[in-house]
Amino acid sequence: MLDQEFERIGKRLFREGLVGANFGNVSVRCDGGFYITRSGAYLDARGVPVFVAENGSVPEGASSEYRVHREVYRRTFHRAVVHAHPVHAVAASLEATMIVPLDSEGMTLCPAIPVVEGRPGSDDLARNVADALAETPVVVARGHGTFAAGRTLDEAYLYTSTAEYACRILLLSGRLRGV
Repeated sequence: MLDQEFERIGKRLFREGLVGANFGNVSVRCDGGFYITRSGAYLDARGVPVFVAENGSVPEGASSEYRVHREVYRRTFHRAVVHAHPVHAVAASLEATMIVPLDSEGMTLCPAIPVVEGRPGSDDLARNVADALAETPVVVARGHGTFAAGRTLDEAYLYTSTAEYACRILLLSGRLRGV
């Protein structure tokens, strides 16, 4: 069940400190659109996801970041998106335009993490994130958080976790590159 998958990934995000309170959202593509977490939902609790059609109006209760998810699905082949608010990635995004990991996992899985601009929930952010995710599996919205995409929620979660770990190492070592 999709609600169980959302809850499972949400619990992992909470356990790792990648989201707090009711921050972040997840979605999965399906025929004709995608399912996304509800606005204000706690990701570690089971809830009924909202179906958002590929085109047309958006149902009440859909996450405020539905625009980003919709645009990613329009412009890429990704099947799942995780949006989190990892503290170190957000901190790194305040100064960098590109985050270049130094750790082996980061260099292997996401050797360059773009930092994009855009107000949360805006069409600009949606376009900028989708453009970046067409080229790389994870991006950081400046001062806002990561958007990671993949074939599954597990894959998108992995990129989210990897980006945060890479940013933590860069900040702790004082070697943030890509500014």
